[in-house]
Amino acid sequence: MTATNRSWARCASLLFALAVSLASFGCARGEPALPEVRLAQLPREAAHTLALIKRGGPFPYRRDGAVFGNRERRLPAREQGYYREYTVPTPGEKDRGARRIVAGRGSEYYYTDDHYDSFRRIRD
Repeated sequence: MTATNRSWARCASLLFALAVSLASFGCARGEPALPEVRLAQLPREAAHTLALIKRGGPFPYRRDGAVFGNRERRLPAREQGYYREYTVPTPGEKDRGARRIVAGRGSEYYYTDDHYDSFRRIRD
């Protein structure tokens, strides 16, 4: 192996180590590593709910905007009151159903379709 090839190999190795370190940073702090989803991949009702959240309502359900406590710690840990929950209507359901968007004060949004068992961070 030539000196140039060794230099490139070492550089690639260092970049890989840096990438692994950065990717695991959130997990090292005890925060969950959440998958991401593009808004276009979610049900159209989710896009409508997100638009309502961003403009401040009006919301169709009385519980929309309630504090989400994150008791199961599936979202990054934040102070009480940081997260709010909103219903994503499910066609055919007689009640609120299981779909929600949870909004953080920092304008981050999370989608769940299984009533808080799992979350995906929404990317516009």
